[in-house]
Amino acid sequence: MDEQADIQSPERLADQGRSGAPLRFQAPDGMGLGGFIWRHADGERPVVVISAATSVRCRYYARFADYLFGNGFNVITYDYRGIGESRPRSLRGFDADWVDWGENDLEGALRHAETAFPGQVIHVVAHSIGGFAIGLAPSSHKIGRILTVGSQFAYWRDYAAGHRLRMYAKWHIVMPMVTALAGYFPAKRLGWMEDTPAGVVSDWSGMKARFEETVRQDRIIDDQRQSEELRQRFTGATAPILAIGLDDDPHGTPAAIDRLLAYFTASHRRHWRIRPDDIGVETIGHFAFFHDRFKDSLWPIALAWLRTGDVPAATPGRLASEAMPEENRPS
Repeated sequence: MDEQADIQSPERLADQGRSGAPLRFQAPDGMGLGGFIWRHADGERPVVVISAATSVRCRYYARFADYLFGNGFNVITYDYRGIGESRPRSLRGFDADWVDWGENDLEGALRHAETAFPGQVIHVVAHSIGGFAIGLAPSSHKIGRILTVGSQFAYWRDYAAGHRLRMYAKWHIVMPMVTALAGYFPAKRLGWMEDTPAGVVSDWSGMKARFEETVRQDRIIDDQRQSEELRQRFTGATAPILAIGLDDDPHGTPAAIDRLLAYFTASHRRHWRIRPDDIGVETIGHFAFFHDRFKDSLWPIALAWLRTGDVPAATPGRLASEAMPEENRPS
């Protein structure tokens, strides 16, 4: 697999389709955010909030949102602060990190969903860092079901063995060096992804095996690093999780996905692995699950989970691991 092409694909396909109406809402800290909303005019219907990968515009998920909408769901997509519809005039000196993206931006999207669709079930589909953001959102306990795709938090030793050194050089050496010079990461000039705030780069490039040993180390609350409170916040999410991993995804390896899932101790967690040849293709990678060429092969997996909370017997792939909520485990 060509990793560079895989990284570039969201930017190339950002305008692959959009039928949602423009959306503006506020994060809890007052930051204005943008995205799109797909709303049915009739009846009580569940809503799906789609939470993007790092520095991927929400427009990339538009055709997937169309698909969910066409199958009966209301849908919200949004951009994290600093990205796409939520980008300020300048990113130089713009203050935003991964914690902001979870506890403010995803949180704001969940609150908006609750207001826009009162009384309706809220599900979340999360790609890559979007799955990490779920645990950081204070309202995660309100989520009905969670589907993640390639979700992890960029601990470099979890990268696929054949890509690890190149990815380490790219994301953990080159990216922070360029960011230190520019004041943000000018990724679009390099054809990598969307330009990225410096705080996000710091979290990404410095991530250790335990995320609480990296994020918000300089913030103390009640004589405790904020990161420890964030770790405990993950236990607030109780929704069942289906975590999809693709075998040719160098980011979402089995170790990386299980590392993140281990924090969601109050959820029933299933880790489902899919090989490209399970669906008769050569590659899928980190991004292409949401490309509409997989509308008939991969998207029905997401649809079935969101509708029923189950994985049908004929689903391509295999169960890699499963864990019950801690309180339900036999003593």
